[in-house]
Amino acid sequence: MTDMDLLKLAAKAAGFDYITTGDEEIMYAWEGREPTEWNPLVDDGDALRLAVRLRMNIEVTDGETFACSWGNHSEKHGVNPMTATRRAIVRAAAEIGEMGEQK
Repeated sequence: MTDMDLLKLAAKAAGFDYITTGDEEIMYAWEGREPTEWNPLVDDGDALRLAVRLRMNIEVTDGETFACSWGNHSEKHGVNPMTATRRAIVRAAAEIGEMGEQK
């Protein structure tokens, strides 16, 4: 699954409308206002708002981040725990979005 696939499913889980650029490298999401660039994989604020909106539990340990709402997703930190934390949040949100598609 590509990063854009993850973002689309995460936006769906959060209840956001979204559009992508022609080459699908940038996503714009909105909820009743003008669309703004949205990418919780790279933006700490977008990731935190997504986690709060979906009522996620997040646990950061020395080497791994766990994010869960319906499922539990973990990402090894490697050299950047912030990147791993954002990715764990988006992956957990994408699972919620994917489950919504299966209903």
